[in-house]
Amino acid sequence: MATHRVKIGKLEIGGGKPVLVQSMCNTATQDIKSTIAQIKKLEKAGCEIIRVAVPDQKAAEAIAGIKQKISIPLVADIHFDYRLALAAIDYGADKIRINPGNIGGTAKIKKVVQKAKEKKVPIRVGVNAGSLELKFLKKYGGPTPEALVASALDKVHILEKENFKDIVISLKSNNVATTIESHRLISQKTDHPIHLGVTEAGTFLSGTVKSAIALGALLPEKIGDTIRISLSDDPVKEVEVGWKILEVLGLRRRFPEIISCPTCARACIDVIKIAKNLEKKLQRTNKPIKIAIMGCLVNGPGEAREADIGICGIDKDPQSIMLFLKGKLIGKIKQREALKRVLEEVKKI
Repeated sequence: MATHRVKIGKLEIGGGKPVLVQSMCNTATQDIKSTIAQIKKLEKAGCEIIRVAVPDQKAAEAIAGIKQKISIPLVADIHFDYRLALAAIDYGADKIRINPGNIGGTAKIKKVVQKAKEKKVPIRVGVNAGSLELKFLKKYGGPTPEALVASALDKVHILEKENFKDIVISLKSNNVATTIESHRLISQKTDHPIHLGVTEAGTFLSGTVKSAIALGALLPEKIGDTIRISLSDDPVKEVEVGWKILEVLGLRRRFPEIISCPTCARACIDVIKIAKNLEKKLQRTNKPIKIAIMGCLVNGPGEAREADIGICGIDKDPQSIMLFLKGKLIGKIKQREALKRVLEEVKKI
């Protein structure tokens, strides 16, 4: 089901808008200086929406100071105490995330809705498998996809009865299959935008793989309007992985895409070294171009021609590399000059 649009600060999600990349600070929110510094790094990496934890009143108050120094919408993450949601809205949060499993009863939720409606602040109803209400665990025999969907819709209906429509839904599980199935189910039952991700996904490798599989299944089905990659790592890596997933799926393009072969005995150049160094050098380059680094003549020329910039090893002359620009063979360059030349061509583009 197509989703409707929800405004978050100056941005919009849903309704066919581009899928936006989010992350969450791991600094203490009340440490305004450190939180701003981390958000600045995330902005540079391509983060488009940032979330901060609001565990107490001081953290809620810090939102005002943080907002003055950042350029992207700020989401306040609230658990246990609905009064913190009210405070976060008053101090300038662009969006509120509440957890129906621990925020309190209907009366408390209604108070948050009333304040959000007054200030025109959207609410994300965030359901987590790890904090699902007991009644849904009993009814469905555990944190099943059906249980996650039932919990989310239960709270969404409370918001809707208050004539509140600026709602975003997230269904979080550390299980990939549960994540996929729960989102497929809820996408058939509501048109509210979906915040997509696998929660508690683990360290960089496992978290990246889990997220790529889940999002790779759902985003091509047009399920998901904004994403957060949860990693037990630097939040900057969450943003980088998020962008890479969107790029691979052909949904967004912001950074250079590097095509490189896995190498074999035919490789005439050090593909691995060149590709890794190039990736490191271009890590913060905001140019949506395609670069091919290929080792031999089997697939090399074809891949290199399809890229904006391409290099390919030559079997008969291991000291020379074919250079392609925009599909045309320009000539040969020395292997020791390859990295420098590719970077020069990137600057020209």
